[in-house]
Amino acid sequence: MREQVRVAQHRFQQTPKEHREIRLWLRMLTSTTMIEKQIRERLRREFGSTLPRFDVMAALNRHPQGLAMGALSRWLMVSNGNVTGIINRLADEGLIQRERRPDDRRSTYVALTERGRQEFAAMSDRHERWLKEFFADLDPAEVLTLQALLGRVKESVANNAGE
Repeated sequence: MREQVRVAQHRFQQTPKEHREIRLWLRMLTSTTMIEKQIRERLRREFGSTLPRFDVMAALNRHPQGLAMGALSRWLMVSNGNVTGIINRLADEGLIQRERRPDDRRSTYVALTERGRQEFAAMSDRHERWLKEFFADLDPAEVLTLQALLGRVKESVANNAGE
């Protein structure tokens, strides 16, 4: 493992300075794509589910009181149209419930049903185990360092996004 890190550092140092950010971006993108591909495949194989469906259920799990459809779309950073199809299928399966609130008749609120919470709990447990498998070759200090560095990346992007 340490040898791999040394080789990667050497390659990175050999990259011309003006291209290092590109190489870093490609490494981050490749890693994320590999993990996402595995999660998509495992959700499909083990639960007959999709990653967007998992994401919707995760958002609703974080908000047990329910969310308005617009708020759910904003939380997931997708359009209302993208969420509507998933919500329709989850409702047909009895995993979420829809309701209109007396104080806001224009919005539909959605929340997980008890069955939906149970199904999400099973998927969430497996999801966490998969992530532990993916990062098993990193020691705890490396995980903390990587988490901190990615936090700095997030801050840097936010500070320099030009918006």
